[in-house]
Amino acid sequence: MIGVLTHHWAKPEVLDKARALLDGNGLAQSKATGFGARHTLYSLADPTKITTLVTWDSNEIYDAWRASPERAQAMAGAEEMWSQPAQSERFEVAG
Repeated sequence: MIGVLTHHWAKPEVLDKARALLDGNGLAQSKATGFGARHTLYSLADPTKITTLVTWDSNEIYDAWRASPERAQAMAGAEEMWSQPAQSERFEVAG
């Protein structure tokens, strides 16, 4: 199992839209084969920073999700909402 930790920085004027978009992406992910769990974290230090931690059964399944039409639809228009590129890293889940 892997965990994917991703940091997003929303433009302040579209923060609510960015949060809603990521929530919609989470809903779409939850229907994908190999999805584990998702947690959304809102930074206390920077209100525009939204971090997600999502678990998947494998790297291959996550790669398939990233290439899927469902993800493309869920994230349509996202590039307009970010003040900087997202930073993402994959981890092996212990235990």
